[in-house]
Amino acid sequence: MIDTVIDTDFWKGRSVFLTGHTGFKGAWLSLWLNKMGASVTGYALSPPTVPSLYELCRVGELTTSIIADVRDLSSLKAAMIQAQPEVVIHIAAQALVRDSYQMPVETYATNVMGTVHLLEAVRYCGSVRAVVNVTTDKCYENREWAWGYRENEAMGGYDPYSSSKACSELVTAAYRRSFFASSRSHALTPSPAVAVATARAGNVIGGGDWGKDRLVPDCIRAFLKGEPVHLRNPDAIRPWQHVLEPLSGYMLLAQRLVQDGAKFADAWNFGPEDQDARDVGWVVASLCKKWGSGAEYTIDDGIHPHEATYLKLDCSKARAYLNWRSRWNLDTTIDAIVRWTKAYQDGTNLRQVCMKQIDEYEASLFR
Repeated sequence: MIDTVIDTDFWKGRSVFLTGHTGFKGAWLSLWLNKMGASVTGYALSPPTVPSLYELCRVGELTTSIIADVRDLSSLKAAMIQAQPEVVIHIAAQALVRDSYQMPVETYATNVMGTVHLLEAVRYCGSVRAVVNVTTDKCYENREWAWGYRENEAMGGYDPYSSSKACSELVTAAYRRSFFASSRSHALTPSPAVAVATARAGNVIGGGDWGKDRLVPDCIRAFLKGEPVHLRNPDAIRPWQHVLEPLSGYMLLAQRLVQDGAKFADAWNFGPEDQDARDVGWVVASLCKKWGSGAEYTIDDGIHPHEATYLKLDCSKARAYLNWRSRWNLDTTIDAIVRWTKAYQDGTNLRQVCMKQIDEYEASLFR
């Protein structure tokens, strides 16, 4: 049975405006969209890390790349109007919890006002049919429940990052009700009604992530240097998933927004199966085993900023109404990360490596 159907014909020649294309998730999505024949305009700051997946895979060669800030409304509006996209996918964010403690103003400015600016730009761009605003599983008011959070649970957030993403969800809901309802009675342009949705993913991991203070990148950096990994919260449980999993959900959701409009203009969870909500210690032990010689870890007993202990998503809605489900289990995901990183270590063409893994993932959709 085919569960997730990403229609290549839908994306062929489709104009897409993607914020955050220089980041980890954005670079993977740019590669996948290009593979399907979409015309991608990327809007983002310069790559946030060195190295970066964006530069290693020469993603800029495959997109119309605009290096600019979502906090700059006039620049964002001009870029979108110039691109005339049908689909807008908003990934740009200050995405690190620990950085949000150090830079709360920048975090709120980027994640909250960046969302406002994105939706304001959409209001003035008559070509747009669908918007997917990517937030996070951390937007929920986390009560450390053993069951997964559903899309109608309360928004919240202990730290500035999580809170800012909850705010982004509220901003999107307000704009959807005020300006992007099923009719265009509130719109300022004569364009068709715009269908606006939000997407909440789990802890996204994969080859090419070099973000700081993130578990898998920290492990990879340590392995490459031959140093032990220092774990802060080995018992913390997260919904781990390969980056291609939620990206498939974003694209499927965008398709349905264009095809069926306001019927799918809502919030959606895209997370792994329950058995892949594993603790940090298990993930690191698995990475060490698959990496082989020289990979080891220790426990860091120092004082660290608050992080949630238990977090899981309920994805029943996406399964029921989008026919989407997770395809790669955590073991397959970790194996793919190790293979990607070994290829990096060997100097292999990483764009080809990414495209091969996309091919492998696409094949899993038809099993």
